[in-house]
Amino acid sequence: MIKKASSIESIGNGTEVASKGFEFQLTDWNRQERAAVELISSIGTLLYAKSVELVLFRNHLVDISASEILKLHEYAKVVVNKPIDIFTTSELAKELLNIEDLVPAKIDIGRLSNEWLSEKNNFKNKYYFLVNKLTGIIGRELNPLTPRDVVLFGFGRIGRLAAREIIKQAGKGQQLRLRAIVTRGNTDEDIMKRAALLRLDSVHGPFKGNVAVDLPNKSMIINGHTVKMLDGSQPQNINYEDYGIKNALLIDNTGAFRDREKLSLHLKSKGIQKVLLTAPGKGDIPNIVYGVNHKNLEIEKETIFSAASCTTNAIVPVLKVIESQLSIEKGHIETVHAYTNDQNLLDNMHKKQRRGRSAAINMVITETGAGKAVTKAIPSLDGKLTANAVRVPTPNGSVAILQLTVGRVTTKEEINSMLKKAALEGDLVNQIKFSFEEELVSTDIIGDSCCSIFDSPATIVSKTGREIVLYVWYDNESGYTKQVMRLAKYISKVSRLSYY
Repeated sequence: MIKKASSIESIGNGTEVASKGFEFQLTDWNRQERAAVELISSIGTLLYAKSVELVLFRNHLVDISASEILKLHEYAKVVVNKPIDIFTTSELAKELLNIEDLVPAKIDIGRLSNEWLSEKNNFKNKYYFLVNKLTGIIGRELNPLTPRDVVLFGFGRIGRLAAREIIKQAGKGQQLRLRAIVTRGNTDEDIMKRAALLRLDSVHGPFKGNVAVDLPNKSMIINGHTVKMLDGSQPQNINYEDYGIKNALLIDNTGAFRDREKLSLHLKSKGIQKVLLTAPGKGDIPNIVYGVNHKNLEIEKETIFSAASCTTNAIVPVLKVIESQLSIEKGHIETVHAYTNDQNLLDNMHKKQRRGRSAAINMVITETGAGKAVTKAIPSLDGKLTANAVRVPTPNGSVAILQLTVGRVTTKEEINSMLKKAALEGDLVNQIKFSFEEELVSTDIIGDSCCSIFDSPATIVSKTGREIVLYVWYDNESGYTKQVMRLAKYISKVSRLSYY
């Protein structure tokens, strides 16, 4: 019998394949890899020819390797409990190419594969099966998308990741189109340096694409997208229409403007229609955690939105599940957070207490507004939570510790079960990832597309069954940026239809 290092590393056909010997096992694996390569080809063709993105039980399939795809098939068996095989998945993806009127959409090929294996006797072939399942996203008149221009105001950690995401997801250009980046200064030297920062990243690795500069035209050319580099010293005086940019969504990544009055300066610029802030908004600005309260927005009436904070996006989805099923009476949230650019590298003056001490060698207690921000997404928790944060010497990757008193007796098994269900079904499948890894650490979650990674082995429930402790990891940079992009598409009305 094969002893697995971890449940996710098991071999596709288990002991049955292994018992037939080394050569047979290797040959079988090579067959699976070839099928995965064929799947990769279909993934690319669907994305760029039809603006159809394939995922596998919420996991993204764009820009990943054949072995990673095979690992996700094991994830489907172990975590999702939906046995599928790479051959079926690859064949279904290829068959999708034959459906002429498939509109821009996001399709879970893992779900389709599992359903085919369960229901194939009811259909003549895979084509008729797909047409039956995807009736809601077949038809030229369905969900016509008008592309939306995007301006990134600020090009720091979140701004550069947002640029990567917009370019990566561009497809046929039917959703968001990156047209301009506004920074403090746009000299030739500035543009060259910013292009280099986009190409290379110490945390997230090199950009999987091409970044060139066109200095005479003050532009970067990113995977064929010409992006103007503009000076933002006086944002209200920029005429974006001079550069062919109209009805654009401006994403403010600077954090310098947080209230309606200052953010409204962007709306005075010709070409800007709406503003999205990548920080908690002050006053009456709606703070949105996509997946939880985005449907409450009045998109037509509102012009300024906030994507809240990375910590708020991490904890709110999990708190939503617990509040809806167990009811939260009170609690405290302690965030162990990676250091950020607003801290000092070495001890020096700082406007906020303790943040002036060296971020690279100290754990630093600081405040967080996440506790109060939660109530804007989940009003029933108003006054029930306190929160604080400790910044630690890691560049990215954070964890929130949720200490909660709930309204009824529960168990660790029940809590883990309800969060696993939320991660696989319903409105929060893009927000919550259910992790069963016994040795998960902060570097393991870097680059994860979910804003909340629930650490199920770490769940603690007291003897009374009323006091619980939950650990929620999050990539405070890319996981949050994914949420920003989801919200950006929603308020721009370019969200695709989906089959999840």
